[in-house]
Amino acid sequence: MIQYPLVQLAIIWIGVLCASLLASRTKLTSVVFFLGFGSLMVNAGILPIETNEFIHYFAELGIILIMFALGFEENTRNFIRSIKHSWGIALFGAIAPFLAAYFVALYFWGDSNIAIMCGLTMTATAVSLTMVSLKSLGLQTSRAATGIMTSAVLDDVGSLAAVAILVPIATGQATISLAAVGWTAFKAVAFFGGVALVSAYLLPNAPSGWITKIPLIGRYGVRDLLATDDGEHSTLAVLLLALIVGLLAYQFGFHPAVGAYMAGLILREEYFLLDIKGARSSFSRTKTVVDNAAFSWIGPVFFVELGTKIVFEWDIFVSIIPQTVTMVLVLIAVQTLSAGLAARYTGGYSFHESVMIGFGMLGRAELAFVVMGIAYVQHPILSTEAFYTLMFTIFWMNVSVPVLLAWWKPYFDREHFFVDLPEIGNPK
Repeated sequence: MIQYPLVQLAIIWIGVLCASLLASRTKLTSVVFFLGFGSLMVNAGILPIETNEFIHYFAELGIILIMFALGFEENTRNFIRSIKHSWGIALFGAIAPFLAAYFVALYFWGDSNIAIMCGLTMTATAVSLTMVSLKSLGLQTSRAATGIMTSAVLDDVGSLAAVAILVPIATGQATISLAAVGWTAFKAVAFFGGVALVSAYLLPNAPSGWITKIPLIGRYGVRDLLATDDGEHSTLAVLLLALIVGLLAYQFGFHPAVGAYMAGLILREEYFLLDIKGARSSFSRTKTVVDNAAFSWIGPVFFVELGTKIVFEWDIFVSIIPQTVTMVLVLIAVQTLSAGLAARYTGGYSFHESVMIGFGMLGRAELAFVVMGIAYVQHPILSTEAFYTLMFTIFWMNVSVPVLLAWWKPYFDREHFFVDLPEIGNPK
């Protein structure tokens, strides 16, 4: 087994390159091959089961960059406008898989604490996996993608609240507490409210309101910072903003990737204009650098490392086939139906958009592994069989996302082709 972290990184990059070439040849998203390569390498004994600290934090930086890049592409107004169409997707798309996983686990293992942790593991959507898959299909700016992203962010907030409340109960450390619920809600409001204030008062070209009374900061807007040295440092400036907001999100109990997405979301193209007339702009150059780092050489490390979590122990694997098959089939059906129906009837999305959203909400990653770590490593709540069942279930649900999205894309495109056609005699 290779221990030197730079050699591990070289192997991972070889896999990323091979996966990208395979993805282009097979017309499937590269995420499937990233996950498969990570699993293959760890089970072949080439990469270690316990991720090296350097690789772990490199992968952490990758998911932050991915989420920032995706937010950077999104239109802020579209995101805010999408919230009123996405609340139902977030609510029903979280409650339904929680209950499904809870009752499947209760049926197989008969332990309510195991069932609670299984439910929590399957609650939050891994939006990064879905958004990267949508990007590879050219759908990252579609209305369905915005709905998935908004729902997943709201989903993250609700899932974190559920973790704060239910984990202490499952570990026997606490009972249901209104104070815990209130504190989690307060942190969520404080974080997202703070980001909104920064967007409204600090980032505009000319600071306004009470910000103007602050020395130095009150005199300059974000355009002044991005225009320094003719925009030579604009990439560094926006990545620093992503990291700072990500760290702030972490302090509030969220994954740093959520903060990075919000940082990208509040940046606008007009902030990059280097003069009043807007004759020159560093936006395209900055976006090119960010996208290259996020989707070509840093971001993919996150998915390869995620694949290394799938370690095959054949005796356990064989024994949990019924549990895994049941959990995968039930959760795929319940998650797709709950999110899709909510998108259709509470969000007003079309049928084809609703199916796309249902498929897009299937992924599980960051929060799922946090919950599993708490329940299996820190506290002996999950049995070995339950742990491996969840691990394989997450793997197959993650694999299903790019496969199902790619399968549905022709139907999605066909609907939008006919919708966008002008009526005969009444051209647009």
